[in-house]
Amino acid sequence: MTTGVIPEGQSPEPRPKGPQLPEQRREPVGHLGLHVDNRTRSSVITARAAASFEPQGRSVATARSFVRDTLQGWGFGDIVDDAVVLTSELVTNAVVHAGTAADVLCLRSDDGVRIEVSDRYPEREIPVQSSAVNMGSPDREGGRGLQLCAALAGHWGVEYTPTHKKVWFQLDLPERPVGTRAAGPALPADLLPLADGRVRVAVVQIDRDGSITAWNEDAEELFGYAAEQVTGKPLTDLAAWPHTPGTGTGIAEALRLSRWEGSYGIRGAHGRVIPVYASHLRVRDTGGEPSTVCLLVRNHERAVLQTPLRPAATTDAGGAPEGPSTDPFEVFIGSPAPDDLDGLLQRTVERARDMLDGDAAFLLLATDDETELEVRASTGLPSARQRFARVPVEAGPGRYGSARMPAVHDDLTAVPGAVPLLNSTGMRSVVTVPLKVEGRLTGSLGVAAEAPGRYSNEEALRLQFAADRIALAVESARLGELERLRRGSLSFLVEASDLLAGTLDRDQTLALMAQMTVPTLATWCAVYTIADQASEPYLSYVLHEDEDLIDGIKSLLSKIAPPDPVPAPGARVWNAPGEAAHQAALRTSMRSLSLGDSHHRIGTTIGPTLATASAVGGETVVLPLVARNRVIGMLTLGKPADEHFRQEILELAEDLSRRAALALDNARLYSERTAISQSLQRSLLPPGLPDVEGVEVEVIYRAAGEGNEVGGDFYDLFPIRDGAYGFAIGDVCGTGPEAAAVTGLARHALRLLAREGFGGPAVLERLNSAILDEGARSRFLTLLYGELWPQEDGSAQLKVVCAGHPLPLRLRQDGTVEPAAEPQPLLGVMEDLELYEQTVTLDPGDVLLCVTDGVTERREGARMLGDDGLADVLTTCTGLTAGAVAARIMRAVERFASDAPSDDMAILAMRVPGLHT
Repeated sequence: MTTGVIPEGQSPEPRPKGPQLPEQRREPVGHLGLHVDNRTRSSVITARAAASFEPQGRSVATARSFVRDTLQGWGFGDIVDDAVVLTSELVTNAVVHAGTAADVLCLRSDDGVRIEVSDRYPEREIPVQSSAVNMGSPDREGGRGLQLCAALAGHWGVEYTPTHKKVWFQLDLPERPVGTRAAGPALPADLLPLADGRVRVAVVQIDRDGSITAWNEDAEELFGYAAEQVTGKPLTDLAAWPHTPGTGTGIAEALRLSRWEGSYGIRGAHGRVIPVYASHLRVRDTGGEPSTVCLLVRNHERAVLQTPLRPAATTDAGGAPEGPSTDPFEVFIGSPAPDDLDGLLQRTVERARDMLDGDAAFLLLATDDETELEVRASTGLPSARQRFARVPVEAGPGRYGSARMPAVHDDLTAVPGAVPLLNSTGMRSVVTVPLKVEGRLTGSLGVAAEAPGRYSNEEALRLQFAADRIALAVESARLGELERLRRGSLSFLVEASDLLAGTLDRDQTLALMAQMTVPTLATWCAVYTIADQASEPYLSYVLHEDEDLIDGIKSLLSKIAPPDPVPAPGARVWNAPGEAAHQAALRTSMRSLSLGDSHHRIGTTIGPTLATASAVGGETVVLPLVARNRVIGMLTLGKPADEHFRQEILELAEDLSRRAALALDNARLYSERTAISQSLQRSLLPPGLPDVEGVEVEVIYRAAGEGNEVGGDFYDLFPIRDGAYGFAIGDVCGTGPEAAAVTGLARHALRLLAREGFGGPAVLERLNSAILDEGARSRFLTLLYGELWPQEDGSAQLKVVCAGHPLPLRLRQDGTVEPAAEPQPLLGVMEDLELYEQTVTLDPGDVLLCVTDGVTERREGARMLGDDGLADVLTTCTGLTAGAVAARIMRAVERFASDAPSDDMAILAMRVPGLHT
């Protein structure tokens, strides 16, 4: 902010009306009041400048800029630093602590500068007295501005009115010879820089195309070319530019900068390269054409042109000299330095902003390949520019082309897009410097201001000096953070792999994918699945860290087209959710506002939509889920409004997506296999049991395992002819497709042969031959087969054949239990079998119990239920129905051992009701 100077005796200019500028006003020369130190009133005021500042924290930086610009305009650069420090403290007291507006008045006189800071808080803090005033400890916050006045100012005081309090100070100008603006110390002759008998300064002017347009006599003497020999030729024909590895700056780029200073070479007429030190200044002629004026001297005479570095301050606020061992890093960052990267970066940008009196500052760190810069810390910028926004480094529109070298932009409106981070922020001028470690670009530090023309090459050198001091510390902290992040990433991926490998359920896998990403990697997550190549992506799962927002996001995503299933690896940005949410919120808000001013209707309508828009308004990325060279879905990760993903998080998400894709595809294959197995299992069991008149029948079947294997146990009950029924219960050795083939063969062969009229032994003998015909696929089979004839007297006659199967047990009404058949050879082992059937009559109230070996071989450690244990349980079932008998047997088997059953179990109970039932 530049303020006008009002010479004595002239009328002030009209007050500017812009809301961003402090109020300009004219003040009377003096006020009478109470003060600590008397001031001289004989000085003639030659100029004054005044401004008012609102009671807000940002006004302090604006006041510093106002005083700095005013004093530099008056040519009082020697006292600028002291004046800025005192003004900063006094304005802070007014706008921050007192909470009132502050008026700053600068008065120029022949012997110094007087600055007055007034506020609207008329409280007496300094009593009027002739003795010295004790202002307390320097460590106390209160009164520190007055202590600084006493330490730095030649004269100072405090004045009161009924509505204002004014603190003023006067800084005297240092004594110096007439006509000098600044001077260095007197040095012995042997310490002065060496030069030839006559110092020659070549003045070369270059047009906008890089061609030489002017060449003075000293240039002719230095390089041996006459003006007519070089006029019109490109400077690149003469310049020997040092191509430093890792930098993309050449002579053409340097000539386009507003200011540049450094060393290179000029090829003389004799063919040798003459090292020179040059200072470039970009200017414009009256026609508006830009050109560059180059001042060149021999390199060993660089002291003629080289801008001296700003010396380090030798005193602190209290006037104490710095120790000789002061670390420049600690001078800039402060001690102790933050031990975490984010804290170090945030303090860096705040100190850089304060050092250059800027309105904003930012620090970006380079990616490993130096192709992009990522925002890691900022102050004074909108939230959208604060975390993990990325910009390319290479030159071009919308790219950070000045990242590899110091750059000063006087007005960003003249070069839009030069610093993409500052687009639409209101910043006009900016200075940026690189952070480099061992010649490698590691980051960029910048300070910006709202006013144009705030920074020059001097500020760039000061900021570069600070950046050089902190670059190594920042890089060390960044590598430490990266190492911690990588270790955490490995732990995260190991845990994620274990969780994903622990389930083969598709829905649980989808839930795990989302729960592992939210909130560790993203704020919300959506998983799309693709059934096959001809199917469209389907929204399968949505999760947000706030459960109240899940339904809104799911509804939003279901209304927009899903992302394209691109198999290319890596995360790609997907803008559709954010745009759709913004449009939906806008439409809902407009509809709600048109309903009148019903607060309830507006609140209930706008609220969820605006919340959804805010939830998905940040960066959204899509990662493909690729398994076995096929895209089976997409993993979508999102951030809330104005947030970005950091590169390391995206790389971690990409690793997770590969593991999740394989787990999801395994779950899909397992689900398909399970469905096939269950369908096959159902086909091997009868769809239903017929009603047998005069006989109660109950069946319980329990398959072992998780349903992914086809069981070897089976049962059947079917009508043979009028009044006759066939029943069977069997167990094929093993499980899987081979066992299923034998099971299917046995069940269907039994029905077919029985209905052809074959008796029990003939049916089993022919079934044995069919099993042996299967060759290597054959399995031995234990089978209990029988035929049942209900009798008119209420009894039932049975004919049974027990081929290697656990014997059927008969429970009489008196509670006795006995085998109802004799054991015979099992099927599928020998070719020539001679089987026979046995006849059993079930009297009213009798029960016939048939089981597979999964019941009798139920184990608990070394104990086994066995045939005797089964018989003991059956004796307790007298008088129970067939269903109750089967249920009691099953409960006894389950309670016999704590472990889950390891074998299939089938129970077939048949009971002839008693006469009383």
